[in-house]
Amino acid sequence: MTLENTKAVYATDQTWDDLLAKPGVMLVDFSAEWCPPCRRLEPIIHELAGDFAGAATIATIDVEMNPAVTARYNVRNMPTLLIFKDGQLVNRQVGFATKSVLVGLIESQLITLP
Repeated sequence: MTLENTKAVYATDQTWDDLLAKPGVMLVDFSAEWCPPCRRLEPIIHELAGDFAGAATIATIDVEMNPAVTARYNVRNMPTLLIFKDGQLVNRQVGFATKSVLVGLIESQLITLP
């Protein structure tokens, strides 16, 4: 997958723990280059990175190149999108999702109750 000219973070097995340790909301796209729904989702992920810049981290991880993180979260189907808040897994979306669905998942975690 080409990740040039994008604000999405490219996560790896080596950078995962540091990325997860950052406070806030993070959406992670677990995908593979050979996966047609993943390729359809890729531009949406990059749009979300721009839309939520400064409010949430949007990341992508190649499951074939990063087997440790993939196994850690039992990702078996692609794409799988995981939502984290302050390092804790709070939601999982398996399969292609529209931008509006993903915006709703992210925004639901950005809302803080008094």
